[in-house]
Amino acid sequence: MKFVDEAKLKVQAGNGGRGCVSFRREKFVPFGGPDGGDGGLGGSVYLKAVEGMNTLADFRISRTYKGQNGESGSGNDCTGHGGADTVVSIPIGTVVVDKDTGETLGDLTVEGQTLLVAKGGKGGWGNTRFKSSTNRTPRKSGLGLPGEKRELQLELKLIADVGLLGLPNAGKSTLIRAVSAARPKVADYPFTTLHPNLGVVSAGLGRSFVMADIPGLIEGAADGAGLGIRFLKHLQRTRVLLHLIDIAPADPQADPVKDARTIVGELKKFAADLAAKERWLLINKIDLLEPKEAQQRAKEIVRRLRWKGPVLLLSGATGEGTEELKQAVMRYLEEHPRAPAKVAADAE
Repeated sequence: MKFVDEAKLKVQAGNGGRGCVSFRREKFVPFGGPDGGDGGLGGSVYLKAVEGMNTLADFRISRTYKGQNGESGSGNDCTGHGGADTVVSIPIGTVVVDKDTGETLGDLTVEGQTLLVAKGGKGGWGNTRFKSSTNRTPRKSGLGLPGEKRELQLELKLIADVGLLGLPNAGKSTLIRAVSAARPKVADYPFTTLHPNLGVVSAGLGRSFVMADIPGLIEGAADGAGLGIRFLKHLQRTRVLLHLIDIAPADPQADPVKDARTIVGELKKFAADLAAKERWLLINKIDLLEPKEAQQRAKEIVRRLRWKGPVLLLSGATGEGTEELKQAVMRYLEEHPRAPAKVAADAE
């Protein structure tokens, strides 16, 4: 299925049923009075986060969801049957925004979390409600109120523990293939990755984490160049970023240090919180150089970048250093657990 991380849809709650005008008719009760019941409530529309969905592609086809209308009231003070609610399944990690107002209605990050996005209309009053000491035979009833209508913007932000950063052809897809069962496309040309890939990385019995690989960034990405800007939002939920640098780029004129600074600059342009995340430096493709030369180049890169954080040398192609990476990342995640997600109560 094609990966889609943004979609629009319309929701319309059901209208309330109409109230009833009725009078009691019973033998030996000459003054029965009004007994018209209220109309039923209209059905509401809810969004629900479910496991097993990882794209919003379904909403490119079906874009309008409606709640059922409430039924009209009837005599003998019978309230009309309420309309059935409509529950729409969406992927975990979806942000819901009201397209007209720009208000964020909710962020569904927990399985089973639900969000009320359109409330059903109230049923109209039956004529019993209009009875008073001066109006004992009311002949009017209320119309049901219309249900809410909204146009929503859905934005999926993948929930991963670790995110991979780097230029096109830095080796991100090769690395995620080496440490997980994910099988993204790998080729010797840039922009091989066209959409995010998720992989579950095992670091031992009962110990694992989720890694996200996004399309490579280029200079000007924050202004719309390349593909990476569209997918940077998928790194916002990660706890640590792994910044890959190609130690032996195919272009002899390429400068890995300059390229690394370019990536950092694009992160800052996109979102300050993303640039402030924990970030590790991974110097990749060390198998292309002799061990001594690889160590010397790595030291020079670290010195020029004035890098203070963790640095690891590895090769996604041969697997060298990947086990050390998995264990180091797992220890960090265990020491820095994700804050419990706040499950907002459904709107009433």
